[in-house]
Amino acid sequence: MPKVERVVFLSLVLDLFAFTIPLPLFPRIIEWYTKRESSDPSGFLSRTLNFVSATRGLLYNPTSNPSRWDIVLLGGLMGSVFSMLQWFVSPYIGSLSDKYGRKRVLLVTMIGNILSALIWVKSTTFASYMLSRVVGGLSEGNVQLAIAILSDVSSPATRAKALAHVGIAFAICFCIGPPIGAYFASRPLPPTFTASGIELNVYATPALLTLVLLILETIFLAVALPETRGKRAHPTSDAKEAKSARSSNGQSDVPSKGATVDKKPATVEERLSLLKVLRRLHFLFLGVFSGVEFTLTFLTFDLFDWNNKQNGALIGSIGVISALLQGGYVRRAIPKVGEGVMARRGISSCALGLVLLSAVPPLATTRTFAAVALLRGAAVCLAFTSATVVNSLTSYASLQCDEAVDEDTGKPVEEHPELAKGKALGQFRSSGQLGRALGPLLACASYWTFGPAVTYAVSAVAMFVLSTGMKSIAVKKVAS
Repeated sequence: MPKVERVVFLSLVLDLFAFTIPLPLFPRIIEWYTKRESSDPSGFLSRTLNFVSATRGLLYNPTSNPSRWDIVLLGGLMGSVFSMLQWFVSPYIGSLSDKYGRKRVLLVTMIGNILSALIWVKSTTFASYMLSRVVGGLSEGNVQLAIAILSDVSSPATRAKALAHVGIAFAICFCIGPPIGAYFASRPLPPTFTASGIELNVYATPALLTLVLLILETIFLAVALPETRGKRAHPTSDAKEAKSARSSNGQSDVPSKGATVDKKPATVEERLSLLKVLRRLHFLFLGVFSGVEFTLTFLTFDLFDWNNKQNGALIGSIGVISALLQGGYVRRAIPKVGEGVMARRGISSCALGLVLLSAVPPLATTRTFAAVALLRGAAVCLAFTSATVVNSLTSYASLQCDEAVDEDTGKPVEEHPELAKGKALGQFRSSGQLGRALGPLLACASYWTFGPAVTYAVSAVAMFVLSTGMKSIAVKKVAS
């Protein structure tokens, strides 16, 4: 692995480890704040829950435990705040990295991430906890800048392989982050902290672990990461890499159908058009997938009363399977089938997983063992989706941002401003974050209005339709 790719990968592991630690804690965090602030009717949480309850009452009145349904919707709101802020800020972070450099902008965003973790440690009120989410949402830039950096230093022939490091980092951290978050959530702070008299968050231990990881990541990036803006892989190296990849796969010099050696459309207009289509696909996919992803722990909380440890194990198992698929299958298969086909396979797998999830609620009260078995089968399908779709679409989009090169001088030719890597990939990520912002809201609203079975069944239909649309895109790309 080249030096820059290794640095980016290790920094992503630290960053995403910190990001995934609180994932299994959301239901219990909300429950803790609800109990803590129930005696304050004028508090921020009480006003928020009153609004949620009134909104729910217009559409649905559950026969039992209405407060649990309100917690589910509030969880959706919490998930949406972070992503909505990412939708807003991502294009600006990308444009700033084009102007001032990837490393400088990345280090500035890391300061914001550290501040977010500090606020979480001390957040004894729901308002202060939401402030930490807002600061984090405005500051998180590691993933999108990592994609831009890897695109700077890789050739079209090796782009998918380079960007696979992002997916592998996600998968690894989803393996270890949630279980470790759940483990430390049950561990009190050392007496040194509690004896000081300073009141801390109930989950201050995982919050402090997150803070330490972010500080280590910032120091590591400052020391080890070089600036990559404007750098390009050497053309001779590109040719050797492409030829080596084809030889290792038993291919001739003529690319196979769907191969991704060069997927860049011939004109700027075609590249801009394809980027627009990919942004739309990214938005629609994550709009559905993130809603399902976010309600999964609420489903186990609502139907099986699972604790943090059980939820952490579920999310961790998805990460383990995703990591194995990323390293053992996806990286080898993409050069043969292409990013579009791989993304379509992942979307189809998600549709199947949603069909299985829709069958869980009817069985939960009468045949619990069968319901849990279906849940685990759905988790396997979702793991395949996590390993394939976003990484494939991102690689596809990054290929449209490569600079044209003058054949005589070998120097980059000035491109359309909308194709600058930082800006274009920032807009691509922004579209996905908008889906992530709206998805939990819509999924949670549907969850408590129509129930989880209907929600997952409708989501499955949406994924089948999206998979059908991906087929036409993949055919179009092969033809070009």
